[in-house]
Amino acid sequence: MRWGLYPRGPGAAALAAARNFWARPRLRCHPRGRGTARSVSGASNQPQSSSNGRYRDTVLLPQTSFPMKLLGRQQPDTELEIQQKCGFSELYSWQRERKVKTEFCLHDGPPYANGDPHIGHALNKILKDIANRYHMMRGSKIHFVPGWDCHGLPIEIKVLSELGGKAQNLSAVEIRKKARSFAEAAIKKQRSAFIRWGVMADWNNCYYTFDGKYEAKQLRIFYQMYEKGLVYRSYKPVFWSPSSRTALAEAELEYNPEHVSRSIYVKFPLLKPSPKLVSLIDGSSPVSFLVWTTQAWTIPANQAVCYMPDSKYAIVKCSTSGDLYVLAADKVTSVASALETTFEVISTFSGADLEGGTCAHPLIPDKASPLLPASHVTMTKGTGLVHTAPAHGMEDYSVASQHNLPTDCLVDEDGVFTDVAGPKLQNKAVLEEGTDVVIKMLQAAKHLLKEERLVHSYPYDWRTKKPVVIRASKQWFVNITDIKATAKELLKKVKFIPGSALNAMVETMDRRPYWCISRQRVWGVPIPVFHHKTKDEFLINSQTTEHIIKLVEQHGSDVWWTLPPEQLLPKEVLSQVGGADALEYVPGQDILDIWFDSGTSWSYVLPGTDQRADLYLEGKDQLGGWFQSSLLTSVATRKKAPFKTVVVHGFTLGEKGEKMSKSLGNVIDPDVVINGGQDQSAEPPYGADVLRWWVAESNVFTEVTISPSVLNAARDDISKLRNTLRFLLGNVAGFNPETDSIPVNNMHVIDQYMLHLLQDLANKITDSYKQYDFGKVVRLLRAFYTRELSNFYFSIIKDRLYCEKAGDPKRRSCQTALAEILDVMVRSFAPILPHLAEEVFQHVPYAKEPKSVFRTGWIRTSSIWKKPGLEEAIESTCAMRDSFLGSIPGKNAAEYEVIIVIEPGLLFEIIEMLQAEETSSTSQLNELMMASQTTLLSQDPPLVTTDVIERQGTFLINLEGGDIREESSYKVIVMPTTKEKCPRCWKYTAESSDTLCPRCAEVVNGNMKHLEGRCYVPLHLCLRGSSKFYI
Repeated sequence: MRWGLYPRGPGAAALAAARNFWARPRLRCHPRGRGTARSVSGASNQPQSSSNGRYRDTVLLPQTSFPMKLLGRQQPDTELEIQQKCGFSELYSWQRERKVKTEFCLHDGPPYANGDPHIGHALNKILKDIANRYHMMRGSKIHFVPGWDCHGLPIEIKVLSELGGKAQNLSAVEIRKKARSFAEAAIKKQRSAFIRWGVMADWNNCYYTFDGKYEAKQLRIFYQMYEKGLVYRSYKPVFWSPSSRTALAEAELEYNPEHVSRSIYVKFPLLKPSPKLVSLIDGSSPVSFLVWTTQAWTIPANQAVCYMPDSKYAIVKCSTSGDLYVLAADKVTSVASALETTFEVISTFSGADLEGGTCAHPLIPDKASPLLPASHVTMTKGTGLVHTAPAHGMEDYSVASQHNLPTDCLVDEDGVFTDVAGPKLQNKAVLEEGTDVVIKMLQAAKHLLKEERLVHSYPYDWRTKKPVVIRASKQWFVNITDIKATAKELLKKVKFIPGSALNAMVETMDRRPYWCISRQRVWGVPIPVFHHKTKDEFLINSQTTEHIIKLVEQHGSDVWWTLPPEQLLPKEVLSQVGGADALEYVPGQDILDIWFDSGTSWSYVLPGTDQRADLYLEGKDQLGGWFQSSLLTSVATRKKAPFKTVVVHGFTLGEKGEKMSKSLGNVIDPDVVINGGQDQSAEPPYGADVLRWWVAESNVFTEVTISPSVLNAARDDISKLRNTLRFLLGNVAGFNPETDSIPVNNMHVIDQYMLHLLQDLANKITDSYKQYDFGKVVRLLRAFYTRELSNFYFSIIKDRLYCEKAGDPKRRSCQTALAEILDVMVRSFAPILPHLAEEVFQHVPYAKEPKSVFRTGWIRTSSIWKKPGLEEAIESTCAMRDSFLGSIPGKNAAEYEVIIVIEPGLLFEIIEMLQAEETSSTSQLNELMMASQTTLLSQDPPLVTTDVIERQGTFLINLEGGDIREESSYKVIVMPTTKEKCPRCWKYTAESSDTLCPRCAEVVNGNMKHLEGRCYVPLHLCLRGSSKFYI
């Protein structure tokens, strides 16, 4: 398009500005009255082909073998063919061999090797793959080593449960052998699924936490932390799972909000009053301290009653019994109500005044429980006085440490009372019969005031789904207190997506007093410590550890159980501890927490001396799990975070936001999503790309829902996208970008405008990928191919594509835009839909040798596409077209003529550039209006017939950031055309119904001269009609 048109009216300065502003970026247009909508409802949607056999072969219908739909098994089968044909399995190694300047490292958090692949795996692995493919296309070398967490309780429990009664007779070595086999089988299934989902990786070189070299690295990290004094052995209360017979970390717990406890109100009789209390009581009536607890079974282990020194406490008289009680002043009313009585306040005093007093143990009369101040006492629940059992509470243990209280534990590994608890409690499970017996004992001692059922959140073992207890035992711990400050400071330099995840991670770390890293199981990496046979001593030093590391590196950690103890020690140490015949030490039986296993993966997997990943991407549960254990081990050994960016996604839920479970029948198997279920009418095969689209379009930063309706919607989206791609492919047939492209400045305005929109789209999509906001990528794409292309551009250009000469510059202009749109779109969705992207690439007609889209780089646009001024021309014309189409609802726009009257000024000069003649049926303005013909005037026509429709409006043009502002009025006059329907193009531009319009006559005559005897479009396509290419 040439812009050197002469003005027909006043406003030369305005015209100069209009000519200049096509390439300037600071232009905005503001329609007044009707909003500017690029809708073509009301325009003709008839196929641009003729029912007249004489002209059918002269219409250039789209030509492509790209299928509009893949039905039934066609979708998954085509994807498998694409994976094979386009080298999915070789792509990772190909990109690793490239000579590029940048590297992108995404460290794969290892999934558990303990079951079939599930929808949560799909969400996580596909998100990672989208990120990797994007960065690879941008030119980075991708470092992505998939891994598996192979040890631990989840696998051991499954193995033992499958063996049933036989498990009791198995040795540690036999259990480990079966656990390894189980893990290997799970890995094989999961790896196969991940490959089927299109995840790019070197699947022959993964990392496994049961690999000897990995275990050796882990032990080296352990000893580095031990040497720095960050790992120590101590007797402390920890979360203990009776059902698993092992200690658990916070990350191995899940909280059951429906747990029911038997909460009790208990009297602790005053034994020795504090000096202040002596002055407040007369001694004639007994006084008791009121305590409330949800864990009645811990009462036998009571060592103290704690109070809040800064709070007010009260002595009250019970109206029912006449007894005197001590409790917090703020809790008098609520506790009296709970006990179904009333209290009379006798006196109040400060909590600090309780110092020095003692009370009697409610079950052991001769035992005194001191009254102690404590910061963990709160007034949210209970009585303001806290029963303290140091062996069964973290805060309780802290109080005991400060005041040298006993921390004896009366509960064994199975969660039952030991003989130390007394004959009435011995061998009774603390959470079941043991609780019942304690309550009855309190009742008999007349110290129980009330029992009530309490439904509350309570920690459960995440694998056995059974409640845990807190019990003191000797364990190995990481002293995270000495690491926390540095870790939190380093986290400030890490980018978290979403940003709220940073605070969530810091909060989980703050709630963690210490990290228990020992487990009392056999399927794991042994803690490399030797215990003395008779003394409470252990042996570990650099010599013993290095010897074990070498053995493990060569033979795996099985050596801890298969080799005799004397071979596990180096000779120089063995001689110092009794020699082979009188060895005083035996190997310890604890293994390392699996969070320590996976938390040291950075040391084994991450490349280079820096060993920092660009990205960690996992579910939100890893804020207290792998993210945290990786951070703590990295900070402990080298004072740096192992990640630069952390992306956190939510969990997968059912359609109504409910958790997925087999009992609810809402579990969705990714394999069934891809390949269909037994009843394929109810569970159709969607293929992997639908699964990937679902992942990408979801708001993964919150919980992610999935259901048949969600999958159907994803499939419909891709079907619409396929139809758009089919239109693009079909209409660039016969076009060679190298020889047929039209220079941008010579293209039709509407085509230039589409390139302008395309560049904006490309920039926004690139930015969204950078932010890992794949949902925004999908929304941008969907809006573009539905609104800008299908509903707007395609409807306007069909006449030009189908009815102009094949090589006409007007048609080539359009094809130039279509080729660029096709290329940008395919590259835009390629990381999300790799199978579809590769399928499209195989059907590009001008590709000499179709290559993989992933081997040809990212989106390429040109800065000369950016022409904000084009918006003025297109959007002002669209405002006028809205007026036109709105005046003839449901009718064919091609049957009407339009007169546009614009007052002299800048708007007139802009629109005049789209139509040089006063009246035209072939101008760019008329193409946009989609009318029979368009007349452009600067004043009302002298004669207007009575059967016309008039619409008026205004349009505000704002140039140069507001320096030039002009609002112009326009009038749209609509009248039925006097022309007849052309039998070839179906536009109402012919003089009679059996003669061609002038444009078609010129095209056909030209074709007859130059293409005599050739049928440009195959007859079978014409007979089928072109409706399949209508978007």
